[in-house]
Amino acid sequence: MQQDILINWSPQETRVAIIEGGAVQELHIERPLERGLVGNVYLGKVSRVLPGMQSAFIDIGLERAAFLHVADVWHRQENGDAPMFARKNEPPVPIEKQVFEGQSIMVQVIKDPIGTKGARLSTQISIAGRLLVFLPQDDHIGVSQKIPSEERDALRGRLQALVGTKEKGGGGGFILRTNGEDASDGELGEDIAYLRKTWARIKDASVRLPPMSVLHQDLNLLQRVLRDLVGEQTQSIRIDSQEQFAALMGFGKEYMPSSVPKLQLYKGERPIFDLYSVDEEIAKALGRRVDLKSGGYLIVDQTEALTTIDVNTGGFVGARNFDDTIFKTNLEAAQAIARQLRLRNLGGIIIVDFIDMVREEHQQEVLAEFRKQLGRDRVKTMAGGFSQLGLVEMTRKRTRESLAHMLCEPCPQCMGKGSVKTVRSVCYDVLREILREARQFNPKEFRIVANAKVVDMFLDEESQHLAGLSDFIGKPISLQSENGMGQEQYDIVLL
Repeated sequence: MQQDILINWSPQETRVAIIEGGAVQELHIERPLERGLVGNVYLGKVSRVLPGMQSAFIDIGLERAAFLHVADVWHRQENGDAPMFARKNEPPVPIEKQVFEGQSIMVQVIKDPIGTKGARLSTQISIAGRLLVFLPQDDHIGVSQKIPSEERDALRGRLQALVGTKEKGGGGGFILRTNGEDASDGELGEDIAYLRKTWARIKDASVRLPPMSVLHQDLNLLQRVLRDLVGEQTQSIRIDSQEQFAALMGFGKEYMPSSVPKLQLYKGERPIFDLYSVDEEIAKALGRRVDLKSGGYLIVDQTEALTTIDVNTGGFVGARNFDDTIFKTNLEAAQAIARQLRLRNLGGIIIVDFIDMVREEHQQEVLAEFRKQLGRDRVKTMAGGFSQLGLVEMTRKRTRESLAHMLCEPCPQCMGKGSVKTVRSVCYDVLREILREARQFNPKEFRIVANAKVVDMFLDEESQHLAGLSDFIGKPISLQSENGMGQEQYDIVLL
């Protein structure tokens, strides 16, 4: 299916929408303030070696020194063979024999700084491309373990032929990523050329720049659009920033020349995302309910462990009989669910509860349509058949945060539960808490500080219970409204 890519750029946020069939299918968002350091390559300076911990602290120009453990040091064997990590059965070479204070060393971030801990580093450099991962310090040719074992040998041989040998300008190790399983030789060759050119630039920078310099940053979203998202089906890439258009043209000419003719600068008066109502689609993708054109609807619930999608007929009564109504609703739902998975970037385990179908041929047609729609997803998916309970279990690889996790946070009122206690329930919690406090303390007065709705109920419907408790404990109870408090929040002040 033909696709168009729209890029909305601002200093604080970059947003990319992929349009297929006139509808938004995928959204990618990046904020400079939230970008991590994983993948960045630095020319670090060893500030301290700790033999007792078999680690070293490396200054890479960040607020806190980064951490390098001996297990992450890539070294050469004494016989001069290719560099490698120590094997599990062999003790690693002590770190004090591999690095020394003041030494300049090329390192890559493998874990972002967290709290008071600095970033974790490795001296093995790996550069990720769209289809391959390049290991410039190694000569190993590998294939992702997620690709079926019966296909790995053929893919490994094909990749070896494309990589070539050191004598022919080849060298370096490559690992075929999962999404490169069906790539053509031309696509793989373009990725190999890009990765080698990137490594040459890193090596050149390591000689020219002083210690604590950044040698390589993982690509930003604009650059990843050309590397990862553009394909033969892409008709156009439109961007609404003159400055970023020029930068993207320069990057494309050097690394992705086939993408350059598709780049266009958008000069329209309307915001670029208004062309396909992208902002409206984002708002819908953050809700639980997805309406279908037929009148049916989906309910999408995302939890920590899995995502559930429930299909309902709603007001759809257009078919000749009930079985056909269910069948047509499920067919439309299969298409909508596949789109929502991409749009919301839902990953992990997903359970789909289609409406129960009596006829087996209807089940098979719905399942075939569902798998067909999933086949358009660039992220690896796997869907099973209908279970005994009529559910379809599937998985979708987690590639990045879901749209909801990126744009939203748990509600401070309900703390992510999706509901809050009723006002009356909170009133009874308050009464029990006052009784508990009265048995332990002997203040002159109790004061309830709570949400205005709770105070109003104490003054009206629950006034009799409040007065009864005051008489029982022999202490006055006063009320204070605090609009800044959530419905479930309250304080009992002892005066």
